[in-house]
Amino acid sequence: MAGMRPMLATTGDHVPTADGWTHEVKWDGVRILADVAAGSTALTTRNENVATTGWPDVTAVGPDRDLLVDGEIIGLNAEGLPDFRTLGERIHVRGAAAARLAQRVPATYMVFDLLRLDGRTLLDRPLAERRELLEKVDLGGWQLPATYDDGRMLFDATLEQGLEGIVSKRLDSTYRPGERTSAWRKFAHRFRGSFVVGGWRPQTGTTDRLGSLLVGEVTAEGLLFRGRVGSGIGPRESAPLKALLTSRSRSPFVDEVPRADAVGTHWVEPLVVVDINTHGRPPRPGRDGRLRQPSYQGVRTDLSPEDLSPSAEEH
Repeated sequence: MAGMRPMLATTGDHVPTADGWTHEVKWDGVRILADVAAGSTALTTRNENVATTGWPDVTAVGPDRDLLVDGEIIGLNAEGLPDFRTLGERIHVRGAAAARLAQRVPATYMVFDLLRLDGRTLLDRPLAERRELLEKVDLGGWQLPATYDDGRMLFDATLEQGLEGIVSKRLDSTYRPGERTSAWRKFAHRFRGSFVVGGWRPQTGTTDRLGSLLVGEVTAEGLLFRGRVGSGIGPRESAPLKALLTSRSRSPFVDEVPRADAVGTHWVEPLVVVDINTHGRPPRPGRDGRLRQPSYQGVRTDLSPEDLSPSAEEH
């Protein structure tokens, strides 16, 4: 498997509806190639980094057959949904520490492509054939996710369920390692939520120009830190945003803000509500986790922090 990188999808603008396409759930996890040979399993990331000792719970339940597969390691959050944040503390851990973490944060390997079987390479075979062969293989404790003919149905269903999105693939596509191709197209869902501003950081190279916001979620425990948002804040938005903020001496967040975020931050009174688009559904009230790929969408002058409280949602 030396030098092998997974095939990548391009971002699509509309879900294909023509014949000749198959559609899969887009898993919110860690892309992994798994090479099983001579009774041992080797795992590598999309950047060819060896990750075998980081996922002992995955290697322990794999198949006993010569093969190379492409898939994604996922972890389930408290709502039972695949969530990249769930695996966050495991991604860079190896060895004995990874084995201990696996007991608390279990992982599942979702296998969606077969690249070699019993010494025979399948890279030049169409996806339809690779999938047919994959469905006949005993994967042990690894999982084979379903595929769907109706992409629009799957797109709407994954949006409703709070999943990351879908991937549409041409059934006649061969596997092209390391290439990003339009034969595979990804459609990720983005979600919008309202959050309270608790601080701001200057734009790089300046001391007084607002470059990013520190935002939080209103919960029964207080304002929980949910991350830093810089995308979407340009010169046109910076000055009006700063003018709305009232300085204070200490952090308004009830939890500890990571040092990397806190250093250089100007704390503000938690009075201003902003809308944020995120990749993947935002954390539920009371859950840990940062917003993923957040993008600033604007100030909600029609909402106050009190409107976002759990008690307000009950009425």
